Amino acid sequence: MTRLTAYSAVLLVALLLGGMAFLIYRPAALGWFGYGSDDPFAPCRNSQVAAGKAAIGGPFELVRMDGVTVTDADVLTKPSLIYFGYTYCPDVCPLDNARNAEAVDLLAAKGYDVQPVFISIDPERDTPEAMASFAEFMHPKMVGLTGTPEQVKAASTAYKTYYRKNGEGDGYLMDHSTFTYFMLPGEGFVEFYKRGDSAAAMAEGVACFIDNM
Repeated sequence: MTRLTAYSAVLLVALLLGGMAFLIYRPAALGWFGYGSDDPFAPCRNSQVAAGKAAIGGPFELVRMDGVTVTDADVLTKPSLIYFGYTYCPDVCPLDNARNAEAVDLLAAKGYDVQPVFISIDPERDTPEAMASFAEFMHPKMVGLTGTPEQVKAASTAYKTYYRKNGEGDGYLMDHSTFTYFMLPGEGFVEFYKRGDSAAAMAEGVACFIDNM
């Protein structure tokens, strides 16, 4: 192979890899979440999921804190902030859910009706009664959901969350992801919020999405 041919081959590979990266990540040029420039929520988005909007969320069947089996269609009837955690969590879950509850109150003060939803990833201990106590303490509008291990796993898989039992005995902990997912009726998943996001920042973002529905 001549030096010119070798350079040409390297250039071709670089162009191919660059094209693949553009198609996979395609930031602002092709729009967030796979949307084009006509995305009505573009001004509101602060995150990007490479797999696209349709990859997060979906049908689930869980047991509500009053003991009634419900589906996503029963629960997500209004804008909702969904968090996966567990009631025995010593610090992260209470803090994150308190932040979500504060965001809901900030939104309510501005006339936005948003519900916080707490889905257990610890069905072994999180009975409907335990979920009710936790949810009612956190916020009067919070919906607590648990279920069988199979139901919980299916919901977690739909939302691409992670959890794993850590330890043995009654005092075990659960390792888990800590994203909060914002869902809109008729739209599904539109945004996620991280632990570092403040209640005020979340409220501002959620209001933007609702205003652009």
